[in-house]
Amino acid sequence: MPMPCILKPRPLWSGKQLFSMLLPKISLQKDAGIASKNRGDDPWFSRSDCRVIIQEGEIMSGVICKKTVGASSGGLIHITWLDYGPERTKQFIGGIQRLVNFWLLHHGFTVGCADIVANDGTMQKVADTLAQAKRDVRKLVLDAQRGRLEAQPGKSLQQSFEARVNQRLNQAREDSGRLAADSLDDKNNIIAMVDSGSKGNPINIAQIIACVGQQNVEGKRIPTGFRDRTLPHFTKDDFGPESR
Repeated sequence: MPMPCILKPRPLWSGKQLFSMLLPKISLQKDAGIASKNRGDDPWFSRSDCRVIIQEGEIMSGVICKKTVGASSGGLIHITWLDYGPERTKQFIGGIQRLVNFWLLHHGFTVGCADIVANDGTMQKVADTLAQAKRDVRKLVLDAQRGRLEAQPGKSLQQSFEARVNQRLNQAREDSGRLAADSLDDKNNIIAMVDSGSKGNPINIAQIIACVGQQNVEGKRIPTGFRDRTLPHFTKDDFGPESR
């Protein structure tokens, strides 16, 4: 066992030390999955610990996530296979699984309702964002009906209108999702799942907390499956955000 990183009031080992015991003597430097959320950090002294630095099999800094361990080129599994072969790689993967299972057995990991509820201020900002997007779409509809909408290069007027509306509604979904995600604490279990790469993505957070948002079929808004409308309870020729 290595020397514990905390000696008083009782000896304690960090997660980095435990994971380092599984690593072969390899060296690695790369950004963790959460680096995209912390672009303003100094890469060599990251406040969010998003720069993974491994020297001779010892983790000096960084958060170990799917991007670091995963099967992509330049990950820990890939480097271990190249440097030490399949047998050592098998031992490494098995060690990771046993370590994770032991942690889950003693600590557990679950997602509850408290993890998906944003504060009132955030929900008001989300509502304002969606309301502004709907106003912008109504203005686009009015401009198209009155002949003030210009066609984009290589597209018809109808295609240009649909592209602009789709772009605006997609932007509203992304903005509301970012507001919702930023309101959650780093210890939130949904954030932990997304940041580690185990499950989910920022769009899932947006759809759970803020809004389902615009749905796309083959990169376009939902087509009119019925005659001039998407569902029977919408009026014909309704191009608003709710009906499409």
